Amino acid sequence: MKISSSFRAVAVTVIAAAGISIASVAHADTGQIRFAIYKAAFFVGGAGGEGTLTFHGRRYPITVGGISGGLAFGASKTYFQGTVRHIRRAQDVTGVYAAAGGGGAVGKGAQVIVMTNDKGAELELSGKQVGLQINADVSGMTISMK
Repeated sequence: MKISSSFRAVAVTVIAAAGISIASVAHADTGQIRFAIYKAAFFVGGAGGEGTLTFHGRRYPITVGGISGGLAFGASKTYFQGTVRHIRRAQDVTGVYAAAGGGGAVGKGAQVIVMTNDKGAELELSGKQVGLQINADVSGMTISMK
C-alpha cells in the first residue's frame, strides 16, 4: 500500500503537534491559591474579593471579581483555598473562569469547584461559605494580579 506524501506530511504534523502539547503540559507547574469572596445576588449577582497565589515559594496578591445570572438570591462570604494546575508563571492564573452550578448555605455551608481559564490554568477549589445564599446559576469569575 502506497501512502501519499501529503498524507504523510499531515500525519507527521499532527504527531508533532501532539508531542508539543504533551510536553508543554509536562513542563507546567502547580501553585496554591486562597481568597475570600463576597457575593450578593437577587437573580443577577456580583462578587468581589482578594487573596494570594503562592507559586515557586513566592506570594502574589490577587483580586477576584465576578457576576452570575440565573436563580440566585442572598448574600454570603466564601473562603476558598486550593490548587492551581498547568501554569508556567504566576500570571497564567489571571483571566476569566466560567462555571455552572448550584448550591446554598444557611449559616454555614461548603463549596467545591473546578474551573479552567483560557490559558489552561485549572483551579481546584474548596471553600467554607457563611451567609444565606441559594443559587442555580451560570457564573463567571475574573482573577487579576494586584
